[in-house]
Amino acid sequence: MRVPILRLGRVLLTSLPADLTDQQVMDLQIDALALIQAGKADGLVIDITAADVVDSYMARILSETAKMVKIMGGVAVLAGMQPAVALTLVEMGRGMIDMETAFDLEGGVAKVGRLMASRGGRHDEVPAA
Repeated sequence: MRVPILRLGRVLLTSLPADLTDQQVMDLQIDALALIQAGKADGLVIDITAADVVDSYMARILSETAKMVKIMGGVAVLAGMQPAVALTLVEMGRGMIDMETAFDLEGGVAKVGRLMASRGGRHDEVPAA
């Protein structure tokens, strides 16, 4: 089963389930990049509030997804990181340096809007958070 991706203006929103599989995270990457490539969005917010654990594979895929979105001219924000997940990522050496973060989904949408506006993106279609 694929992870749903919602569109809010020019921003894609997705919330990762607690029991996310490796295949689902790969499918999410493919689906999000396809929507950006098709011109349907310029921003991506990935909400990981439900994730108690992020393993090294998922961390790598999420980080690579953010880099790919950036290369395609968009912005990506990871929202809702639990303290234990942040600690684990730092301990693994996967601090997601190249990925913007936000406290929660609302903050993620706001941050994507600001980043899109600073890049000259179509911020007029980004919802106010």
